[in-house]
Amino acid sequence: MRSQFVAAAVPFLLLVSALAQEAPRVSEEARRLHQDAFVFDGHVHMINRQLHLGGNIGDRLSDGQVDLPRMKEGGVDAFFMTLFVMEQYYPARYETKQTLRLMNMAIDQLTQNREVVELALNASDIERINRAGKMAAVLDLEGSFDLDGDLHVLRSLHRLGLRVVQLPAHNWGNEYADSCCAPARWHGLTEHGRAVVREMNRLGMVINVSHASDETLAQALEVSTQPIVATHHGLRSLNDIPRNMPDDLLKKLAAKGGVIGFHIGNAFHNRRQFEWLSKQAGRPFWDTSEVAEEKARLSIHEIDRRVASLFPMVGPVTPDDLLMSVDEWVGVVDRAIQVAGEDHVALGSDFDGGPTPARHMRDVRDLAMITDAMLRRGYSKDRIRKFLGGNLMRVFRQVTSTPG
Repeated sequence: MRSQFVAAAVPFLLLVSALAQEAPRVSEEARRLHQDAFVFDGHVHMINRQLHLGGNIGDRLSDGQVDLPRMKEGGVDAFFMTLFVMEQYYPARYETKQTLRLMNMAIDQLTQNREVVELALNASDIERINRAGKMAAVLDLEGSFDLDGDLHVLRSLHRLGLRVVQLPAHNWGNEYADSCCAPARWHGLTEHGRAVVREMNRLGMVINVSHASDETLAQALEVSTQPIVATHHGLRSLNDIPRNMPDDLLKKLAAKGGVIGFHIGNAFHNRRQFEWLSKQAGRPFWDTSEVAEEKARLSIHEIDRRVASLFPMVGPVTPDDLLMSVDEWVGVVDRAIQVAGEDHVALGSDFDGGPTPARHMRDVRDLAMITDAMLRRGYSKDRIRKFLGGNLMRVFRQVTSTPG
């Protein structure tokens, strides 16, 4: 979710130390349902922290919001393992090199933790891995693999195991698709951007339109022959910011068979907290204006040193009276179901991508709080299972069944 520049602007002492908080209470019915359900999180930041700070994803960490032990406690069965190419790497055109570094680190970390987690390339892999009692990780790129959208680079990354790619370059402009949060250059997709969409369809790669402009999202839906996913999002009808999706595009996304994953952070759904956060930081969370062109003269190692202090990326501690409850968070999902139907909503937490979760939610361990709130709202178990993982798995199965 959150711009690394906002994280830098918020005083370090405000960052969440979630492990010190008491575990929230969850009903026994919700706990059983959550543990029995297939839980597929569509957006979990991992690897960037390890690249910059060292350590292992299999270690239980004393800070941040995600690691393999806590994911296991949270009942996660599969997840899009998000590798984030930050804007600082774009001016000097290090984005492809950074993608390869993150891919290499991810594969190494998964190999080191193969008793707990395994790389999945398709839905059958996820099912096989889960039957073995392990979590399944799907490699997901947030940001640009190449600002020019080189199809040869895209094909190479697919061969290495990448299965989910963000169409825009996070909150930055690229040469083929407009972002929600940078000045429009193309009014959506260029002709090459359309070729990128078609090639991802051919390869069997999931197209992620989170961070896309409205025009980019609408045009991608027109071009794609496969469902599209907005992995971590919110609703503009509830918080009118460019990072959120308007109802008309949500309906079109659903009509194409796609899903919207709901971000766990307050700033997407809770106007009061968004305004408080923007005031604290002096800018909205998507603002990348501090990435100055002089960074084009920095070495990649100097950029590494400058961004290392931004990890782990967690949201600031917010006064309780500004935080939404988990029940209110589920109310956002409920609104989306009213607009698009229960087959088109999913979980896309963005843990360790900068969210401040709902009141009393510490980190990924507490996902069962959502299940509990959905039961209180009267959701059927079938609807809850769809949200927790069934809907995203359906799209992932359909898209990756295309021969590569």
